[in-house]
Amino acid sequence: MRRSLLAAFLALAALPVHAQDKPPLYPTRDVAITYRLTGGQMQQGMQSLTVTWLAAAQAMRVDMGPAGYMIADHRAQRGFMVIEAARMIMDIPMEQAMQQHGPSANATYRRTGTDTVAGLACTLWAVQDRGNNGTACVTNDGVMLRAQGPSQGPSGSMEATLVTCGAQNPARFQRPQGFQNM
Repeated sequence: MRRSLLAAFLALAALPVHAQDKPPLYPTRDVAITYRLTGGQMQQGMQSLTVTWLAAAQAMRVDMGPAGYMIADHRAQRGFMVIEAARMIMDIPMEQAMQQHGPSANATYRRTGTDTVAGLACTLWAVQDRGNNGTACVTNDGVMLRAQGPSQGPSGSMEATLVTCGAQNPARFQRPQGFQNM
């Protein structure tokens, strides 16, 4: 379930560019967001996670507590997961993750309103893809504050509880030295 949550998060964070109206692709500024998880992820013992964006590099770090962390470099289309306790790194082929969990070329997006999450205004988006429905609330500068769905398959939601804007340390987005590749 942790891998499916990460893949779903990658998918939301890497929506393809089309002419139709859709949420912004990436945050336009450095930001750290702590999310409360409900549904499927709670059953796996994950109650929260923190996502940090290095906007200029289009890089995302997902901290998953004792399980370690994942880095997604959207510009280079590659990523890796770090299991700190085992001092191991597992490469994640983003193309494969996107094929399995990302939106298809036929995905449709529709604005459904506005809301406020963690004190920030966001636009509500309905997403339909491959028979699944989901929703997201995204700020005008690309920060996802809430996501829920899909209506079929593993379901769950995540909602921001703390959003901190400010410069992030680029070293936290680099591959750690001295770790064994899986």
